[in-house]
Amino acid sequence: MSKLDENERWKSKMLLTEHVEQYEQQHLPHPGKIITAEERTMLRDCILLPYMETMVQKSIAEIEYSTHILKRLYLAAGQYILEQIMKDLYRLRRELKQRNIRILTEEQSDLVVYHYFYCRGYKERFGMTRDVMKAEISIRLTRYIAEAGELLKKGST
Repeated sequence: MSKLDENERWKSKMLLTEHVEQYEQQHLPHPGKIITAEERTMLRDCILLPYMETMVQKSIAEIEYSTHILKRLYLAAGQYILEQIMKDLYRLRRELKQRNIRILTEEQSDLVVYHYFYCRGYKERFGMTRDVMKAEISIRLTRYIAEAGELLKKGST
């Protein structure tokens, strides 16, 4: 911000349109620096996938110590789902890095979990309620389980 921005006398002065355009180009955020809807979705998924990974790892650990008859099947399915989650997480992190987006820290306030991130030089905050996180995780896990079920069906025929 320059000294002229605060000075009220300069607001009444006439400016040439090219000067106004130059000023706006220098001081307004560029469209390329603002995060897009697609990038927000990628950011959300990149935040949720580590939670999902932890959940699946805990389930696998519980199954390993169980005496269930289908223990090997459940372990194989759990390992497959865990591999898919890790592949997706790796792909998302690589894509966000290419787009110059970094996730920084997590902060919890009441029922909302906030994540700070840098998007092409701008620091922003992304928040999700715990209910939204649970619903999104449930939807994503259902997709992974359905995919594993399809592979199982193909293998049996």
